[in-house]
Amino acid sequence: MLRLKRVYEPPSTSDGYRVLVDRLWPRGLSKQDARIDEWLEDVAPSAELRKWFAHDPARFPEFQKRYERELESAKVQPLLDALAKRAARETVTLVYAARDEEHNNAVVLARVLERRLRRPKQATARRLASKAGAGKRTTPRTRAGAAERTTPRSRDGAKVGAGKRTTPRTRAGARARRTSA
Repeated sequence: MLRLKRVYEPPSTSDGYRVLVDRLWPRGLSKQDARIDEWLEDVAPSAELRKWFAHDPARFPEFQKRYERELESAKVQPLLDALAKRAARETVTLVYAARDEEHNNAVVLARVLERRLRRPKQATARRLASKAGAGKRTTPRTRAGAAERTTPRSRDGAKVGAGKRTTPRTRAGARARRTSA
């Protein structure tokens, strides 16, 4: 289960595992008072994105898109996986310092993590559906169709391959071959 909470609100036992998701440590707050279990700086928005956003609600839709792109990086994926797994087992509270409770990085991160939490259920449903329809093809497989998909082509559209003709056959070309032979 995922929850969101400002770091300046008093911690409670119902918070579960508290994760700070800001790049900078909150001002005026000691580590003891914050009672943070983990600080994931790498999951926070980049300094450039954070400065561009400047907590302007009008920029939030674009901030959300850019931040989600940042969260797709290979460096962040293992952190998100671990966080999603923990959230599946216990309560995880994403802690942030922003004053605006609706327009901040923790809101975007929570949405991304919730999608990850739902993903295994959807994948399982697809696997079960595919097993139920095993052996039934919905589209016919043709030999010509398969060859066309796998055969590389040159710029002019001719098939290209080892020992194969590189130019398309035409009637004029066929006549020229017959007369030269």
